[in-house]
Amino acid sequence: MTTEPRTAQRRHGTRIPARAQIMGWMLLVLVVVLLSVILIVRQFLHNDVNNQVTRSMEQEAREFSQFAEKGRDPVTRQLFTDPQSLFHSHLSRQYPDTAEALIGVWRTPAGLEPITQAQDGLKPVASDPAVLGPIVSSPANHGRVDTPAGPMRWVKVHAVSNGVDAWFVTEHFTAAETAEADRTVQTLLLVSAFGVLLAAISSWVVAAEILAPVRTVRQAAAEISEHDLTRRIPVEGRDDIAALADQFNAMLDRLEDAFRTQRRFVDDASHELRTPITIVRGNLELLGDDPAEREEVVRLCTDELDRMTRIVEDLLMLAKADRPDFVTPAPVSLAELTSDIEAKARSIADRRWVLEGIGEGEVVVDEQRVTQAMVQLAQNAVQHTEPGSTIRIGSALSLGRISLWVTDEGPGVDPAEVEKIFERFSHGSGPGRGGAGLGLAIVRAIAEAHHGRVRVLSAPGEGATFGLELPATPGTRTAEESDS
Repeated sequence: MTTEPRTAQRRHGTRIPARAQIMGWMLLVLVVVLLSVILIVRQFLHNDVNNQVTRSMEQEAREFSQFAEKGRDPVTRQLFTDPQSLFHSHLSRQYPDTAEALIGVWRTPAGLEPITQAQDGLKPVASDPAVLGPIVSSPANHGRVDTPAGPMRWVKVHAVSNGVDAWFVTEHFTAAETAEADRTVQTLLLVSAFGVLLAAISSWVVAAEILAPVRTVRQAAAEISEHDLTRRIPVEGRDDIAALADQFNAMLDRLEDAFRTQRRFVDDASHELRTPITIVRGNLELLGDDPAEREEVVRLCTDELDRMTRIVEDLLMLAKADRPDFVTPAPVSLAELTSDIEAKARSIADRRWVLEGIGEGEVVVDEQRVTQAMVQLAQNAVQHTEPGSTIRIGSALSLGRISLWVTDEGPGVDPAEVEKIFERFSHGSGPGRGGAGLGLAIVRAIAEAHHGRVRVLSAPGEGATFGLELPATPGTRTAEESDS
């Protein structure tokens, strides 16, 4: 029975490629915007048509009202004595628009009698009793009806001529204007469809360009393995994709450092632990029945096991040196710190210990790590001097910089070996070599974790001074770092 990986079981989401998703969302937004614009334009065009029709009909109604108020024929100056003469005189001077009809209608014993001024094609519809009847009988002064010629809007004005009820009706057929507005909307739809097609092609190409760095990141991630972390992504520009590439490269740097530390730890452990393991195994294999011999073998094995323990502890400390929590700086009195270091150094061996300088002031360092480094330097001085020799310890605080040092009267250090002695498992040359060669490497790791450095002042045969140069507060740099 096989089971799927956890990541595969918990994975949710769509299988649609990101490129298609980008194009789809862009087109969706574009289509929604275009449809909204088209609907707004259509509504605007129809409203404009209605407004124009309304203004035209209201103008015709006002002109008739003004004409009827005068009640005289403009030519003969005679009063109108019946609705027919009133409407005939007014309509003979009007020129209706193409889709407009002007009608004068009055009531007779036989029914409604109309006079129409319109194009020949509209006259039968405009004067149709089935159309005029509802308009005349309507209590409203305007309205809309459907006719065989299409939708029609109307406005009427009531007049009384010689005791006879009469109405002046302005009719406007809106089919032509509405059709023109709809043709404009259709043209806009065609143009929008073409624009959506162009946008689809453009978004597909643009999405490919945008996602190109992401594909590079994905390919780089696929090609990365524990044995090859050297590949990096080229960073161009300063946008979000460039920031992603920067972060990815920074992640690779951290991974490479972590794997390098891991491999170095394994290599160092296998290299340095091989000798004591061989010694222990060889002695145990040759162990005889003689009690004295057994006691000596046990002593040798115990010494080698103790040495292995110290090596492992030192290697673990160096492995932790790259971690951000390797040092935890806190405020501490430099004078008290120096005094504690000198007191602990005195217990290392029989030497003439001299406290030649004490810095005054409060500094921010990891007290335990700095003490560990200084005691290691004192131990190093003991290994290279004879009993009764003078070893000086001191400290100073100046211009935001801490100086801590250990000076001995040993054989000194060859300038060519100054850098080498701080490497792992390096013993240097000359007498007094011992241990695994990790002590000075630990000192340098502690100094660098404080953003400081280790300095060595020495000449062969004239002793040596090993010192720590550290910033008094975290985040600052020592003068030597700035100069370098």
